[in-house]
Amino acid sequence: MKITIRQPHTFSEIGRKDNQEDNVYPSAQDLNTENRFFILCDGMGGHDNGEVASDTVCHALGHYFETNMPADGIVTTDYFKEALAYAYDELDKKDNGSVKKMGTTMTCLYLHKKGYLVAHIGDSRIYHVRPANTDLANGRLGIIYQSSDHSLVNDLLKAGELTEEEAVNFPQKNIITRAMQPNLERRYKADVFSFSDIQSGDYFFLCSDGVLEQLTNERLCEILASPISDKEKLETIKRVCDGNTKDNYTCFLIPIDNVIAEAEDDSNDDELIVAGVELDDEKTEVIEDTSEDKKKIHYTKIESQQDKPSDKKHLSLLKWILIGLCVVAVLILAIVTWGGDKDENPDTDNSIEVVMKEVDN
Repeated sequence: MKITIRQPHTFSEIGRKDNQEDNVYPSAQDLNTENRFFILCDGMGGHDNGEVASDTVCHALGHYFETNMPADGIVTTDYFKEALAYAYDELDKKDNGSVKKMGTTMTCLYLHKKGYLVAHIGDSRIYHVRPANTDLANGRLGIIYQSSDHSLVNDLLKAGELTEEEAVNFPQKNIITRAMQPNLERRYKADVFSFSDIQSGDYFFLCSDGVLEQLTNERLCEILASPISDKEKLETIKRVCDGNTKDNYTCFLIPIDNVIAEAEDDSNDDELIVAGVELDDEKTEVIEDTSEDKKKIHYTKIESQQDKPSDKKHLSLLKWILIGLCVVAVLILAIVTWGGDKDENPDTDNSIEVVMKEVDN
């Protein structure tokens, strides 16, 4: 497929912190409609040189993508793993020996001829939003994909230990369970997914957790579905955060202009949907699962109605089983009482009729 985008937009603000630890690639000055990949990293607050870690990973991944473009134009999981290993190697070189290792989150979107690849480590987030599916009045947000944060608060939410309301003010909500850090004995892996479901009018939104301090999923989808320009949509998101967000806050907004299917595209590819997103049809949708940590996946497979046995079939089968058991019981009763005095058992002749009526009832 051929994917074209409109002008991407970004902002990166310091918030109420003393320094900027967020980084993006490409930079605001280099954004244009020819960009195919977007990387956003958030340095770990409270650790030495968080800004060094985020800058190193951003530029290392960007450099790898620029200088090692896939010959066939298809971005695979193995290709991304090689890029991530290169970024880890570059980060290792920046290790200053501090007890508190510097670190960073990582989010990546890569558009290619088979669709798009997304990957992330930490709690910076990736959204794929389809405004055409947004219907706030009926509770539909139009979110096609949302990355699952590697964070303590998200793990507690999944385990049912916290409610959504409690999570908002959870005192340890800044604790993440994965990050890119130098010279680790065992490097943290990224959750990597590939999708082919992409349409004209869609948006991709990458953001650091500072944006999420103020921006809910509902508000994001409301803004993206509003009849204003892409630039105005980004400015609206920025106004939500300005003066309110304590952390650095950074984001990318990538609008999809057009998607043209090509002859070699596999029309039989299964598609994936995120749990909780409603569909207009009954087609089973599946995604290429390339994650190596199965417990982190928050997707669900939706089955079409024709694949499910109906309740009516279940009831019919149960009825015939009961009838068969009753007939067997009646035959046994008839054999036991055969040859006995008919006057002593006046109701025996009607026993089968009674049982059948009970079953029908």
